Formats: sequence, C-alpha cells, structure tokens
Amino acid sequence: MTRAPAGAGSARFTDEERAAVREYARERRAAARPGGSDGESDVLAKIAEMGEPDRSIAERLHAVIRATTPGLAPRTWYGMPAYARDGKVICFLQPAQKFRTRYATLGFSDGAKLDDGRMWPTSFALTALTAEEEARIRALLTRAVA
Repeated sequence: MTRAPAGAGSARFTDEERAAVREYARERRAAARPGGSDGESDVLAKIAEMGEPDRSIAERLHAVIRATTPGLAPRTWYGMPAYARDGKVICFLQPAQKFRTRYATLGFSDGAKLDDGRMWPTSFALTALTAEEEARIRALLTRAVA
C-alpha cells in the first residue's frame, strides 16, 4: 500500500489495490449467487488474461498445485489465482503485472501449516519455474495441507 506523505493523516490505496478490492467484491457476489461460480474456470480465465512471463508461471504452477494437492479447490481471490480448503485460501499467485512488481509471488495464508519455530516465510518470489523450483513448491504444498 502506498502511504500519503507524513502528516497527511490517511493512507491511500494504489489504483491496483482498489481494482483488487473491486474484484474481491465481484467474486463474493458471484459465489453467493445460486450455482455460485466455477473456480477452475475462473482461475484458468485469469491465467489466460496474464501477459508473459506471468502466464507461463501461472499455467505451470496451476498444474503443480492441482497434481500435488488435489484437495485444494481453485478459485480467484482478489482477482488472483488461489487454492482453498473448506473455503479458506491456502495459497495464491500474485502476478508481477497485477501490482507492477518485478516478480510474481507465490503466497501462503495463515491456514497453511508452514510453521517453523517463531519465524518462517509465507511468500516466495518467482521469476521462472524449473524442475528445482517445482520440487520446492511440491514440498511446501505438502507441508501446507498436512
């Protein structure tokens, strides 16, 4: 979140943050309608909208998550691909283009069981997905849903 200058007295959201909140509101309304929304189709549509390299990363990540943790349900969350258990998001992909950052981020919510002592990472920068990163992600996913 971008902050107003010191003394301005209030926080200001970026255009990207406001757009994400609007997307979240649309997602909630769609989920509340009879028949809800199809999470898999929603996630695949969001991935298809992405530019490169986000799209390639998201496609591969989606395949890895679905194969490793079939119990997680795909859905969108603030307009990003996410994967949930019992309605609670466990992990999500924040594309670099969404918030104009230099890398995509694989994030885990507090519902993910990644606890390791008193401090542990909950998000990981992704610039590409090779077999090495996929193996690390599989291990994280396995721990997250244990």
